[in-house]
Amino acid sequence: MNIVCKQCQGKFKISDEKLPKEQTFSLTCPNCKNKISIDTRSKIDSSKPKAETEKTIFDEVVSGAYDASEKPFDFVEEGVETALLCETDPAILAKIKIALENMGYHTTEAQSALDALKQMRFHVFDVVVLNEKFDTHDPDKNNVLKYLKQLSMDVRRNIFAALITKRFRTMDNMAAFHESVNIVVNVKNIEEIEKILKSGIADNTIFYQVFKESLTKIGRV
Repeated sequence: MNIVCKQCQGKFKISDEKLPKEQTFSLTCPNCKNKISIDTRSKIDSSKPKAETEKTIFDEVVSGAYDASEKPFDFVEEGVETALLCETDPAILAKIKIALENMGYHTTEAQSALDALKQMRFHVFDVVVLNEKFDTHDPDKNNVLKYLKQLSMDVRRNIFAALITKRFRTMDNMAAFHESVNIVVNVKNIEEIEKILKSGIADNTIFYQVFKESLTKIGRV
C-alpha cells in the first residue's frame, strides 16, 4: 500500500501482507512523527455499474405489495381491446389517444416508467405506444422498452408495441426489429398515426394468424 503523510507530504510504501485486514489503525510517519490513520476495510467499488449496487426499477415493481389502485382498468368487458400510452408531449399524446379510441381501444396513460410497469404487472395490453424518451433522456435506457424486451414470447406476441421516435423513419422494419417493437413511427408522421397503427396492427394480426395455424398443424397449440 502506498501511504502519504498529510502533514509533511512524505511518501512511503508498506507491503500489503504486513497490514492487518479489515481494520482501521494508526502509523507514525518516519519523517515528522505525525499519526497517519489507515483503513483496510472493504469499500464498495464505485466503478461497478449502478444496477449492481442499488435496486433497479424492475426490483421495485416486483417487490411491491399488491395495490388495487394501480390496476389500469376497474372492469373491462370480454373482447374489449386495451392500449397503454407512454408519452409526455400533450399534443402527441392527444393524437395517439384519439386514434386508438377511434379504433375501438380502451386507453390508459402512464405518468412514468414505474407507473407503466406497475400497470403492465396487472394487465396484458393489446397495444403499447411508447415514446423512445419516455421518462428518460437516453432512448437506449428506456425502462419500459427494456421490460418489453425481457417478456416471454408467449406474452410478448400478444402485445403490439409501437415506438414513437425521432431517430428512425416511419415503418422502418430493421429499426423495429433492432428495438424489439412491432413498428416505429417518426414524430414527423404523427398526424397519420391512426392510419399507420391500423396498417401495422392488421399486418401483425395476419402474421400471427398464419403462425398460430402452423403451430396447430404441428400440434404445438
